[in-house]
Amino acid sequence: MYDVIIIGAGVSGAASARELSKYKLNICVVEKEEDVCCGTSKANSAIAHAGFDAESGSLMAKLNVEGNQMMEKLSKELDFPFKQNGSLVVCLHEEEMPDLQKLYERGIENGVKDLRIINRKELVELEPNISDEAVAALYAPTGGIVCPFGMNIAFAENAAHNGVEFKFDTEVTGFEKKEDTWLVKTSQGDFETKYVVNAAGVYADKFHNMVSEKKLHITPRRGDYCLLDRSTEGFVTHTIFQLPSKYGKGVLVTPTVHGNTLVGPTAIDIEDKEGTNTTQAGIDELISKAGSTVKGLPIRQVITSFAGLRAHEDGHEFYIGEVEGAKGFIDCAGIESPGLTSAPAIGKMVAEIVSGLAGAEENPDFIGTRKGILDPKTLSNEERAALIKENPAYGNIICRCEMITEGEIIDAINRPLGAKSLDGVKRRTRVGMGRCQAGFCSPRTIEILARERGVDPAEITKSGGNSKIIVGINKDRI
Repeated sequence: MYDVIIIGAGVSGAASARELSKYKLNICVVEKEEDVCCGTSKANSAIAHAGFDAESGSLMAKLNVEGNQMMEKLSKELDFPFKQNGSLVVCLHEEEMPDLQKLYERGIENGVKDLRIINRKELVELEPNISDEAVAALYAPTGGIVCPFGMNIAFAENAAHNGVEFKFDTEVTGFEKKEDTWLVKTSQGDFETKYVVNAAGVYADKFHNMVSEKKLHITPRRGDYCLLDRSTEGFVTHTIFQLPSKYGKGVLVTPTVHGNTLVGPTAIDIEDKEGTNTTQAGIDELISKAGSTVKGLPIRQVITSFAGLRAHEDGHEFYIGEVEGAKGFIDCAGIESPGLTSAPAIGKMVAEIVSGLAGAEENPDFIGTRKGILDPKTLSNEERAALIKENPAYGNIICRCEMITEGEIIDAINRPLGAKSLDGVKRRTRVGMGRCQAGFCSPRTIEILARERGVDPAEITKSGGNSKIIVGINKDRI
């Protein structure tokens, strides 16, 4: 028997789990994939939006600004990468200036701080590679960039440290309402709980519609991205947006917290909730659109392309609260952009709803801090030498592109909710995220995973399930 079961270990589910662990509650997160951060949370723009885009008065606008204001403090407490680099919404035509003004006024109404419109002269001073067509921009100093994997994993690890249980490879298949509890049916058996939090991303409508007569509809909105090599670092220093359209904020060009340049996304509505394949048309579109806001885009430095899905609710609004006619079932649905930014505030809101319904007492033993994986590159030469002397694994470079050591990989595997797959190690350490895209480091990472987990290397997968890397040997063993 649980007090709360959270469906989904993406950033909203993990943030909710962490916030709920501040109370005396028995909490479990169930996730159909093999790890946290396997859905929308792993494939997005990695932006901490300032909050000027969402409609004034909407829940989306409120939680965007609140989440943005919480981000810096949380990044220090939970030790994940975040940088307040500021954002620019570029206006390319004089006739579009009224639209820029409206965006400014909406931002002011939403409570965005230090927002202002700048002229071309100041814009070029901030971003020398801005398009020659640009006439002005909306400047939001509170905009930022964040590591979405690091943030999601940090929430989950801290929640686990505070007693939250996580069940992976556990797919929810249905519900049965009992008198005062819910029976949650899964691929790993049935679990009973007083409250259910539905944070299932693009599948949130499926679970909502199982328990409610008032139906919810979520459309998977695919976004294609291109990631450029770290040699492009400094091409832009701010997050550069285009004026928004009905499909979102347009194609952006932004630095990442790790020194790459990111271009994207497109916005293509699809039916397949697992449709994360990129398309040539999508990549061509984002390259063309990005080239309209910056000049000399070093697109030949692309090291990978990928696509993510946004959970677009028909009303383009966050859908958070107890479901009408389904007592104890709390939706956390329709979480699309600015969902990553809003996640800290979403978690807080969900926790307030559930703890209020449950009459839960605060947990006096809650620990609000977490230490991430040690990065030897942040140490002085003397400190690094001492670390390697104490643990030689930190002197063994496994990923040459990103200079990741065996010590970091071992830590990623053995810490709370440790990595079980190549992608799990990658999201925690950046092994395989460099120019060669795991071409050289995968075999050694597989060996380390197998050794640390005590399994045969043939059992190691790319991302869980049937995604095995090794399917046989090319020589008979003697």
